[in-house]
This record gives sequence, C-alpha cells and structure tokens, in this order.
Amino acid sequence: MMKVSKLNKYFLLFFVLISIVTQVEASANKTNHTQSIVLGSGCFWGAEKGYEQIRGVEDAVSGYADGRGVSPNYRSITQFKNKYNNNNFAEVVEVTFNSNEISLRSIIKHFFESHDPTQSNRQGNDIGTQYRSTILYKNNEEKVIIERVLNEYQDLLNKSGYGKIVTKVKKLESFFEAENYHQDYIKKNPNEYCPDHSTGVVFNDEPPKEIDNSNLLIGKHILVIDSKTYCPYCEKFDNEVLQSYKGTIPFSKRTSDQLNSLQISAPTWATPTIIFLLDGKEVFAKQGYMEPINFYKALGKFKLGESEAYDVAFNEGTDARFCKEYQIFKNTPDGIFVDKLSGQPLFDTRDRFVSKSGWLSFTKPVDDATYELPDNRYGMKRVEVRSLSSDIHLGHVFDDGPNGMPRYCINATVLEFVPRSKVAQL
Repeated sequence: MMKVSKLNKYFLLFFVLISIVTQVEASANKTNHTQSIVLGSGCFWGAEKGYEQIRGVEDAVSGYADGRGVSPNYRSITQFKNKYNNNNFAEVVEVTFNSNEISLRSIIKHFFESHDPTQSNRQGNDIGTQYRSTILYKNNEEKVIIERVLNEYQDLLNKSGYGKIVTKVKKLESFFEAENYHQDYIKKNPNEYCPDHSTGVVFNDEPPKEIDNSNLLIGKHILVIDSKTYCPYCEKFDNEVLQSYKGTIPFSKRTSDQLNSLQISAPTWATPTIIFLLDGKEVFAKQGYMEPINFYKALGKFKLGESEAYDVAFNEGTDARFCKEYQIFKNTPDGIFVDKLSGQPLFDTRDRFVSKSGWLSFTKPVDDATYELPDNRYGMKRVEVRSLSSDIHLGHVFDDGPNGMPRYCINATVLEFVPRSKVAQL
C-alpha cells in the first residue's frame, strides 16, 4: 500500500508539472505572436469598434499619431487653425492582434475596405487633416505587406472607377492614447450612428451581386441602410424596433452601394439611416439610431398623414361617435385588433362587447400589449390606455364594464383587424 501511495504522488506531481509547462508555453506563444499596427481612417470612434469585432484582435485603442508642433490631444487637433495643418496629428487606432489567429494582411484588407482611401484629409462630412488615411508601420517587413495589399486594392478600385489611393504609409514615430471618453465611444453613446465611408469594393473574386430594387418602386416602404460590417447602432435598432415590427408597410435593408433605381437625396454614409420611400422616392430620412417612440411618430406621419387617426394616435384625440371605422369593426368575424403602426396585437374579439357608447369596447387588452397612466385633462379624472409597442394613444379604461369588469373604450381609427386564421402569421 505504501508503494502504491508513493506512485500516485509521483503521477500527481507529473501531471501538475505538465499543466504548468503547458500554461507557460501557451502564455509565451500568445505573447510571442502579439503584434500591433497603427491605422488612421477618419474618425476613430467607429474604426475602433470595427477592429474590436474582428476575431483575433485583442485590443483597439483610439489615439493620435504622425504629428508635430501640435499637442496630441483632442482639443488641440480640432482647433480651426489646425484643420488644414499638414503637421496636425491624425486620429488613429492602435490595433493589437494575435498573428496566430489573424494576419497583418487581413487587418490591412479590413482597413482599406472599411473607408474610402481615395479621399484626401477627409471621410464623408469629417473634413480636416486629422481625418487623413494613414498606415504607420514599425519595420520593413510590415511595410512590404502593406504596400502589396495597397497595390492590390488600387487595382480593384481602378476596375470600379475610383481614383488613386492617397493613404500615407509611414514609419511610426510615436502613438499617444486618446482621452478616456474617446475609448469605447460607441458603447458609451448608444443613441448615435456608425460612420460608413467604405467604397463597397472588397477583396474577393466574386462580382458584386446586382440588387433588384423593383419592389421598392411601387407604394410605401421603409428602407434601412445597414452597415457592411458590424454596427452596434444597427443591431440596437434591429432589437428595439425591427424585430417586433409587424406593420403593413414593408421594410427592407440595403447597404449604401445598393440603392440603384431609388431617388434618395439624404447622405447614406451613416448606419443605420432610416428612409421612408413612396414609389421609390425618399420622403423622409433620419441618420442614426431612432428610439421606438421617435420611429413610430415619423412612421405615423408617413402612413396616416393629416388624418383623424394621426390626431388620435399622437394628439390624444377621440374618434367621432359611431365613426365609419367603428361601424366596420363592431361586427368583424373572430380575430384580433392590432396597432395600426406596429402591427402588434392589442385586443381580441373574444373580449369585445357592445357598450352602445359609439366606441369599440373590450373587457381587457392582450397581455403585455398596453400600458395605462392617469389622464386629468379637461378637468376629468380618467385612465389613458396606450400601445406598449408604438406608444400611440388608444383610448381610456373605465370601471363600468359588464359583470363588474373594466370597459376599455378604444378608438377604432388607430386599429387594424386581423382574422383569427391569419393571427399565426404575425
């Protein structure tokens, strides 16, 4: 028994030593293959976030580089006197990556694809030397790779009708980390947009797919300009608006280079950009993320126009008693009534009853479809009912329903009807 016990101890010690050696090797391997490159492609906010989404990138830090005679801080580089100063610092991102997972070549390809390297001292509406396109390398090995990728991309741009790349390729002298409020800026400011100044030209052998926009040329449409890469504001708009939207006006997504045949005047370099189309022509556009309440207010004007329904929805108006919509909806077959803008279910015909008030009446709403709040306007004490999805005004709830139940007095003009057979499609 003693010999077995000693043997077990030896085995345990052996495995502990193996584990330690493995961890040390892994740590050394990671360290030995960690590289960094400093890249400038316009405003560093969106660029930083873009690099952080790439697998193999360990860190992306916003900062300043390639300047002299100017203090490396945001206040100095943004002064008007430095706007066209060739010695001004550039807004850059120091990208640290594990070359075992991603190559420098791949990083540089992303750099060129994610902005317009043919624009001198600007990207879109951001104008000035601080926004110049630049790559700052550390050694000649990096320089060779960078110049090779640059030449390849120039060939691709030439075929697509673009001009000469103006990106400055220089040796890095120093990098100054930007102020803390610039780091992870997009995460700290969730209600803005991601700049997208890319040309749409990418490193692949596949010809660009022709986008058929013919379906957008007839009727009303919601068009969302999406990012070619990752955009947290696009993701937020998807999660908070589009995923729950079930309205009758269809929405489509496009990138800024997929707008052929459409009459769009708004700049589309910001993502998301929300556009309302009528027969293929822009009638409304908003750059950047829209909160649900603002989206639905804009959609209300687009869909409802100057109508009684709009007045009810957004000005807390009231349908005329026994209005035509009421007459239509009071005797519908089995089904549900939905929010006229969001398409979300609000009331069920199984809970409808005839109150003889001249307005649609229900004993309850669909679960989690509405919310209530006090309404003391006009010298009355009432309880208002609003749609949870779009925040439009629906009506009021009273305590005089059948058998002691509530009476939800609802305006018919802000509803649409869906037969029970089609409810599953919502």
